[in-house]
Amino acid sequence: MKNTIIYLIRHAETIEENGIRNTNEDSQIINEKEILSVYGEQQSQKLSRNIELKNIDIIWSSSYARAKATAKYIASKNNLPINIDSSLNERKLGNLKELGEFMKDKKTQDPSQEQLLDRKFKTSDGESAEDTRQRMTKFFDKILQEYNWKKIAVVSHGGSIKFFLLNWCKVNEDVKLVYKNTVLDITSPCLLKLTFRENELVNIEQIKQ
Repeated sequence: MKNTIIYLIRHAETIEENGIRNTNEDSQIINEKEILSVYGEQQSQKLSRNIELKNIDIIWSSSYARAKATAKYIASKNNLPINIDSSLNERKLGNLKELGEFMKDKKTQDPSQEQLLDRKFKTSDGESAEDTRQRMTKFFDKILQEYNWKKIAVVSHGGSIKFFLLNWCKVNEDVKLVYKNTVLDITSPCLLKLTFRENELVNIEQIKQ
């Protein structure tokens, strides 16, 4: 029986910035425009040469600049266009003051990690882990129906990937995702191989880069 393979990829390293960003833009627009660092570009090129990403049938990316910049090398290697869907965007942070209050005295100092523990928390104009899981799941349900038995590369973001994986993974005491006793490392970049049979998950494998 044939399988459908989804390569779920977190974008590469982004640039570090000091100073005042464009104060005429809200935090959401600024987040969407964040670009890769020079090293992130190198990471993306290396990632595109991974043997697992040869002969991809279709490529999807979030609409964020850093995701598209990561996907472009995979697209070039496979001579494919990049398909964009905002369902793959990072979860919306919303009001940063409210987020700061939520993060006071938190152990990990990483909002996406803390939202793994409090899956219903969201700022007044943001998204919860559960909100994000639902929209990500809806997207993947759709492409599993449309691209049965294909190899699909999907470039998204740390928080959104983590929350989507809650469909099958547990969260351990170190606030890491665990699948079948294996801890998944959702750093920038990461490459996860999800195998589906008749739209049911068979396995998640972390691919070395």
